[in-house]
Amino acid sequence: MAGDVEKNLEALGYRLPEVGKPLGAYVQSVRTGNLLFISAKLPKENGRLKYPGKIGREVTVEEGKEAARLAALSVLATAKQAIEDLDRVKRVVQLVGHVAAAPGFLDAFDVIEGASEVFVKVYGERGKHTRFSLGVSELPLNACLQLEAILEVE
Repeated sequence: MAGDVEKNLEALGYRLPEVGKPLGAYVQSVRTGNLLFISAKLPKENGRLKYPGKIGREVTVEEGKEAARLAALSVLATAKQAIEDLDRVKRVVQLVGHVAAAPGFLDAFDVIEGASEVFVKVYGERGKHTRFSLGVSELPLNACLQLEAILEVE
């Protein structure tokens, strides 16, 4: 039975993706005490990378924001896999966003806002978090961004 958070996700038109397998010798999440660390997530839809390339060149800012939303939903799917019930998330503590930026692109913060908006819409006050956004030259699989998160859980 879906909890309040999953009902809220559905009402917002969001669907949690399947959690894929790690691409290396790491795990999707690690819980230590009441903190859940989520490994970096790429913007995927139906298991396929969406919006490959550099933001500011092949990918627009609006597409980048949508990519950030997809990566945020992947964070939530991974959290659900780890703790079974998204209602057990007490707080979104921190988001870290790496944006594959074309030379001269300076608005990584604006792109990662797409992910921040998901967490605030879904969790309200407890979705407000600290954030670090960084423009980088390359990301795995030619992804336009990757997102990692720290969540406080019960």
